[in-house]
Amino acid sequence: MFATRIRSMTGTHWLALFGGVLAMWALLFAMSVPAAETGGLWDAICRAGAGEAGFAGAVLMWALMSGAMMAPTALPAFATFDDLPGTDGRGFASLVGGYLLVWLGFALLAALLQVTLAGQGALSALGQSQSKWLTGGLFLLAGAYQFTALKEACLSRCRAPLTFFMAHWTDGPFRNGLRLGADCLGCCWALMLLAFVGGTMSLAFMGLAMVLMTLEKLPELGTHITKPLGVGLIGLGVLTLLI
Repeated sequence: MFATRIRSMTGTHWLALFGGVLAMWALLFAMSVPAAETGGLWDAICRAGAGEAGFAGAVLMWALMSGAMMAPTALPAFATFDDLPGTDGRGFASLVGGYLLVWLGFALLAALLQVTLAGQGALSALGQSQSKWLTGGLFLLAGAYQFTALKEACLSRCRAPLTFFMAHWTDGPFRNGLRLGADCLGCCWALMLLAFVGGTMSLAFMGLAMVLMTLEKLPELGTHITKPLGVGLIGLGVLTLLI
């Protein structure tokens, strides 16, 4: 069982990965502390204004969010790679690096979207939607995407990491990391954009979304979650637009 595999993740490369994830969560927690308690340090970083400083802060925030939320969802794939013959710590680092590079690209695009929406008054300073049309639209988009062939194709590859690696083994760890990141992005981008509903600095949203996206990728549970979640999100979208 995967739970047993988790207990054996004690190598240096695993400790570095877990340490990095914990550090990102710690930074996100620090950024979520009210400005009155931090002397305004993180408030300036997180503010989604239209200027360069606002964009830089948004990129930092989305990069931390993406790493902290998405790296744990890929643990089964990372563990599968680590168990394959001929892998080592350097290859593991290359795989994780390629995976996170894809999500860094997503962070750049999401930060640009946040700054644009904030400049139009659609988001608060903490990145939460202030428009029922934006909120409802994001719910409907995320819900509808749950039923698409692209979502299903990406999920099927994420749920079968051994098959995935065997199909692309000759590409090497870094390119496999890029492929894995692209599949993960294909699974989760719409759900990640719901941060604009829950608030981009909401640790509660981040934690809930991470759990849902992790469960979706598990072959035993994921097939029972994807479509019901889509129905629920569409329902929330319709309700939001009607009230």
